Amino acid sequence: GAGLPAIFGVGLLAYSTGAGNTEADGTEHAPNPVLKYLGVLLFLLIGWVILTAVFWIARTTIIDHFGVDLFPFMPK
Repeated sequence: GAGLPAIFGVGLLAYSTGAGNTEADGTEHAPNPVLKYLGVLLFLLIGWVILTAVFWIARTTIIDHFGVDLFPFMPK
C-alpha cells in the first residue's frame, strides 16, 4: 500500500534536488543531472505500474472486445 507513494516521494526528492536551486541567502546549488534522471526514471516506473494495473483490471474486457491477451502467461 505505501510502496508506490514512497517511490514517488523519493523520485520527487531526487528530481528537485537534481534541478539545483538558490537559497534565501543567495547561495546556489549546482544541478545534478544524475539525480534528475533518477527522478524521471522513478516517475516512469510509477507510470508503468499504474498503466499495467489498469490493463490487468480490464484484461477480460480487452480480450472480449479486441481479442488481445496482454497477459498470456497469467490465468484468466
